Amino acid sequence: MNRSLIIAPQWIGDAVMSQPLVAALAARGETLSVAALPWVSPVYRAMPEVAEVIDLPFAHGRLDLKARRALGQAWRGRFEHAYVLPNSLKSALLPWFARIPHRVGYHGEGRYLLLNDRRSAPVEQRPPMVAFYRALAGDGAAAPAMADPVMHLPSGRVAAALQAHGLQAGAYWALAPGAEYGPAKCWPATHYAELARTLHADSGQPVVLLGSGKEAALAEDIARQAGAGCLVLAGKTSLDAAMALIAGARGLVSNDSGLMHVGAAFGLPQVAVFGSTSPEHTPPLNARAEVIWLKEALKLDCAPCFERVCPLGHTRCLTEVAPERVRRALWARVDAGMPQSSR
Repeated sequence: MNRSLIIAPQWIGDAVMSQPLVAALAARGETLSVAALPWVSPVYRAMPEVAEVIDLPFAHGRLDLKARRALGQAWRGRFEHAYVLPNSLKSALLPWFARIPHRVGYHGEGRYLLLNDRRSAPVEQRPPMVAFYRALAGDGAAAPAMADPVMHLPSGRVAAALQAHGLQAGAYWALAPGAEYGPAKCWPATHYAELARTLHADSGQPVVLLGSGKEAALAEDIARQAGAGCLVLAGKTSLDAAMALIAGARGLVSNDSGLMHVGAAFGLPQVAVFGSTSPEHTPPLNARAEVIWLKEALKLDCAPCFERVCPLGHTRCLTEVAPERVRRALWARVDAGMPQSSR
């Protein structure tokens, strides 16, 4: 048997960026189970290489030592390998309690005894995350070379999600205006509203606003400013449904966020607006994606600052990205190109 357990990261984008690792392990014959927190597990259900997804019952940010011990002990004898993607101590406890013989992960947080195949972290502080995770597979001859993340949803699931909201495949736009990390990653609501208004005017097609419950008020504000044509679904769908709605969209505009990576993994035409973070660290790995980042154009020595709130108070890296530039970039990524009236 060649059964493996993957301990998943806790963020949606990181989960998407682990797909090349998943593909590499599956390609060399490992049967994969992924243990993930419930808000991340739908990402792994969209990876055909994963045989089983286990929803972890732990609270975000808590050690839950007793529960981890009990669950790990229940898994004894199930797995030969474990790949621990997060760098925290608590993430390495389950494979230790399960007594999995081969436990792989990076050095970090006093995990010397918990992992027996410890890898040295890259020298650079913020390495490209896809390569960071993919390196845990090692250099096995059967593993494919580095590739971009790819996910797949059955057509029936996409069709059901669209039908539930009266949408047709390829006949609406998706906007994801939020970012869990903080406002220094978020393109202004006024800009999203202008973009939504012009996309609707260009095409006559609705604009769907997606995100978590925390972003519902933001989405409502954008829809109010944009006027007709917006459908606010932020906070009103599960992640499964949001992923299906992204997969069926004509194009996507977002900040650097988890839903940006979802769109990239579905190969969607997309534009990603970067502010405080760097596309060298977490880019949308998609041949149909365009990144807009004003670090060089504005000669912003402060970028990337990786702060949640702009420390200088101006957020020029975001406010100076014009909606018209994003609109034109998105149309250029869509097969039909710019509408005739806008050329």
